Amino acid sequence: MIDPVKIWPDNRGQHIQAHGGAIIDVDGTFYWFGEDRSPDNEPGTCPVACYASKDLMNWEFRGKVFDGRNPANIEGLWQIERPKVFHCKATGKFVMYLHLDGQVPGHWSRYRRAEVGVAICDTIDGKYEWLRSFRPLGKESRDIGQFIDDDGQAYLIFECRPEGGFHIARLSGDYLDVAESVAFIKSPIEGGAIVKYDGLYYCLGSLLTGWWPNANQYATAEKLEGPWSEFRDVAPPETLTYGSQSTYLLKVVGSETTTVIYMGDVWRPYELSDSRYLWYPLQIGGGEMALKPFEGWMPGPWEIDVGTGVTRIASAPR
Repeated sequence: MIDPVKIWPDNRGQHIQAHGGAIIDVDGTFYWFGEDRSPDNEPGTCPVACYASKDLMNWEFRGKVFDGRNPANIEGLWQIERPKVFHCKATGKFVMYLHLDGQVPGHWSRYRRAEVGVAICDTIDGKYEWLRSFRPLGKESRDIGQFIDDDGQAYLIFECRPEGGFHIARLSGDYLDVAESVAFIKSPIEGGAIVKYDGLYYCLGSLLTGWWPNANQYATAEKLEGPWSEFRDVAPPETLTYGSQSTYLLKVVGSETTTVIYMGDVWRPYELSDSRYLWYPLQIGGGEMALKPFEGWMPGPWEIDVGTGVTRIASAPR
């Protein structure tokens, strides 16, 4: 069972440390990458952890695949957030994108560099080697997301604060660079996530309130380049998306149905290692997307059969 907002133990019995993360499916195994906020991390590091699962409910720790030892040699405060891993079929490599940020001379904030970092590995759960950091297309990049279209094309989603919105950008053929922006959506959204369902694109994001939850919103488009609809609330606004912030939309295509799972982070900014996860199947179709629990105010336990795509809410009738 997946029990939202509760401690989620891995195969070692330890709370999963994969915050701000995403999932890719490789040969029938799901791999979950995210920020490792463990309190016993080596000081001055921002590691990325990898977990593997066959059923999306039980997760095996595969290790800290990126050690995050100040790879860009930033002087002063720095930060790595929201790792996303792509599998480049053309090269066979696994490519990790990260939001890399840090101080610049004359500024106190650790969020002034606004870059992406790139690391690479021959295997999905091996040790990723740092390549470089840069501003995609010369633009500021803060929260990042990833999207793989039905045709296999890979895209990076990145928020650009000076432009007041976010880009959906196509990656280069080897996935090591950002080739072009195919859409710019002028809306104050971060934590961007996209899914294509029944021929329609759905884009979900969080408003700009830092660590604090808000009413996440979504828009739709028939083409990735738009035009995109106005943004609407994905959950009752008074719930502040049940205290969570979007990080990824996971589509599970089963033999009986296709399920889209909302993946959100429930941040605990004063104790980030104790931050939780809110995963829940979305009601989606016909241009509508909703995060609604079966009963009560907070989504309860549920399970999924990844073979059929069928979900069952614990309190729902069989």
